[in-house]
Amino acid sequence: MEKVHLIGIGGTAMAGLASLLKDRGIEVTGSDKDLYPPMSDFLAQKGIEVKLGYSASNLDGNIDLVVIGNALSRGNEEVEAVLERRLPYRSLPEVLRHMFLEGRRNIVVAGTHGKTTVSSLIAWILKKAGEDPGFFIGGIPKNFGTGAMDGKGEMFVVEGDEYDTAFFDKRPKFLHYLPWIVTVGALEYDHADIYGDIGQLVGAFRALMRIVPRNGRLVINVDDPLLRLLGEESPCPVVTCSIGGDAHWRADGVKVRDGKVIFRVVRQGNPLGECAWGLPGNHNVLNALLALAACSEAGVDFSKAREALGEFQGVKRRLEPLGEIGGVILYDDFAHHPTAIAKGLEALRSLHPHSRIWAIVEPRSNSMCRKIFEDELPTALKGADLVIIGKVHRGDSMDPRVRLDPEKVAMEIRSTGKEAWHIKEVPEIAALVSREAKEGDVICVMSNGSFDGIQGLLLEALARRP
Repeated sequence: MEKVHLIGIGGTAMAGLASLLKDRGIEVTGSDKDLYPPMSDFLAQKGIEVKLGYSASNLDGNIDLVVIGNALSRGNEEVEAVLERRLPYRSLPEVLRHMFLEGRRNIVVAGTHGKTTVSSLIAWILKKAGEDPGFFIGGIPKNFGTGAMDGKGEMFVVEGDEYDTAFFDKRPKFLHYLPWIVTVGALEYDHADIYGDIGQLVGAFRALMRIVPRNGRLVINVDDPLLRLLGEESPCPVVTCSIGGDAHWRADGVKVRDGKVIFRVVRQGNPLGECAWGLPGNHNVLNALLALAACSEAGVDFSKAREALGEFQGVKRRLEPLGEIGGVILYDDFAHHPTAIAKGLEALRSLHPHSRIWAIVEPRSNSMCRKIFEDELPTALKGADLVIIGKVHRGDSMDPRVRLDPEKVAMEIRSTGKEAWHIKEVPEIAALVSREAKEGDVICVMSNGSFDGIQGLLLEALARRP
């Protein structure tokens, strides 16, 4: 195989696969309708040619394989050309499995929340412990500077998404990943465009657990009632994690000191010692426990894992501080589910207990764009002092009867006595923040997409203030 073309290359996972293929010495090209940081910067650094817009002409030349991203469907000009020309095509999970995962000991990190952080941390711990793991992560871990690396070691860490594989394969992506160890930190309803109810979503995770070998491991957050029930069905041994509860791995005495989160780790009743790292919030303590437990099952000594934990720098766009201008601190976060929003704000409050916290939210994911979470969002945002909700992404193409009503959410928040706005245009959001933000304020942008470049506009607007 000499040349591979990826349709929809701008997605985090597709860009990661492009990087893996390029590192194998394969010529890689791609196309996408849109491209924005950090993936645009990442692909440029890798020297991968990307054509903006979908066109049959993008397929001209000698292409050995086309990888079609799961955001693409029939009717797309480039997809139709692949089918008409009878070009070889595969889904991302198929390529990942057959070219990078077969024959390896794969650690699959699954769950509604925390996948990117847990998989990044596991990869880093294995690296620091002397392994040379491969990894495929839906974000860019700062310790590595890339979301994908082949590695020469036996182990491979995969962020396992339950979303469907492709328009021609509706199975969950993580069923392709040949798991040896599986971690699951949370299980909540999401992906409303794929799963009709929580029962269907649980069914996807039940299918994942059915393919874990008897000599594998299932590492779960035992505080989650759905995961506790699924653990009882596991065909392999189960390793449980909890904050303060009864579990194989337990975190006690969580506190914040000098900007670090400190907690004690207890394994099967035996104290192992204190850990300290820079990621705030109890949800990140749980993420750390899952990673520590998985790495222990993979043979890593706790002392080495704890050292790596202290050096972990986090992941881009996961409560990432972007800068401080005029005493105002700006964060960027990938939160796109009410629980993730609530946990992120809780973590910010632990770091900035006396600050006014702004939450600027873009309803962008397929679930957040719908009314499904309309009643939950005001509660999820109660940790913020001021809230701005942007326009629903691609809302004009949605039936108003199922589309989220951002103004209704803002009105509900205002009824609690807090300030909240629904503002459609990003420049207007930046202008409002520039007028109203005070020294000492903390602003957090929450979106799983580009949000029309609001992060840069906010930094510029704050910098222009007298």
